[in-house]
Amino acid sequence: MTLFPDTTSPVLTDLGWSPFFAEQIEPAENGLVPIRIATVHRSRLIGETGSGQVELGFQQNTGDFAVGDWVLIDSETQDIVRRLDRKTVLRRRTENANVPQLIAANVDTLFIVTSCNDDFNLGRLERYLALANEAGANPVVVLTKVDQVSDAQSYRPQVEALQQGLDVVLVNAKSSDAAIALAPWCGPGQTVALVGSSGVGKSTLLNILADKAADEAQPTGGIREHDSKGRHTTTSRSLHAISGGGWVIDTPGMRTLHVGNVAAGLDVVFAEINQLALKCRFRDCTHAHEPGCAVQAAVADGTLSAERLGRWRKLHEENSANTPVQSGPRGNKSDAWRGKRR
Repeated sequence: MTLFPDTTSPVLTDLGWSPFFAEQIEPAENGLVPIRIATVHRSRLIGETGSGQVELGFQQNTGDFAVGDWVLIDSETQDIVRRLDRKTVLRRRTENANVPQLIAANVDTLFIVTSCNDDFNLGRLERYLALANEAGANPVVVLTKVDQVSDAQSYRPQVEALQQGLDVVLVNAKSSDAAIALAPWCGPGQTVALVGSSGVGKSTLLNILADKAADEAQPTGGIREHDSKGRHTTTSRSLHAISGGGWVIDTPGMRTLHVGNVAAGLDVVFAEINQLALKCRFRDCTHAHEPGCAVQAAVADGTLSAERLGRWRKLHEENSANTPVQSGPRGNKSDAWRGKRR
């Protein structure tokens, strides 16, 4: 098996290569080799060939690349010629930053990991769901530490109510059964990513999925007993082979997740509010005080919780403040911000 398989090789298919990427190759680029970005360092890029990893040469800033990207390289120099368009891309809005931070690219399923303890937070889960929806990835909420609570199943309906058709999986991340529970999303050619706060079991899940030996395992850390907050054990993003098929991208823990440019993603999360809004008397109803508001009527009759509506309002206001609008003369437009960014 050669280190650089051609575009028809099943090795590349197992790595996630698909017609979406193959169709982007121009005739003049047929001699170039597709490589998948496995690790992004400040000054280095490591690529995965499906048969091994290589260090890549590049001219751009490493911040322009995400783990999971497909690039075309010169096989002799191992220099990147260009990056292929992404099928999906996960971006994180950071406080007061104009450019979102890249999290991962070409992810099929996003495992949103949270634990059955004080880390469990419906509002935070809604933020992650909006992120996944906007990126085009399939969200799956993974509830961990089920062995540490008396009634783990009581968490399931709370999470399922956050988005129509949402998959929710309960696991003990330290058990090999966790890999079996997540197997439906981890077949050959599939890419999953793990996101969530520190200490919820992401690195433990990665080690189970990848079946890593003790000397190769990602370091894991416990949580502080007084507040159930975790310590950062993953400090960079990286691509790992899943035992039996698929690939998993681990990410550092996120204690804050600001939303911006995720209007479509929020519409999916809060689909029931959008459906109710169609029945409001006024098209521009804010669902706060207007007469004939179907959303407020649903709150009054108990079919929609006031807490859910409050979280919808908060996220929409934050998204509006963090989403630029184009202003200025035609041909010379620039980004303008509606309000104070957060």
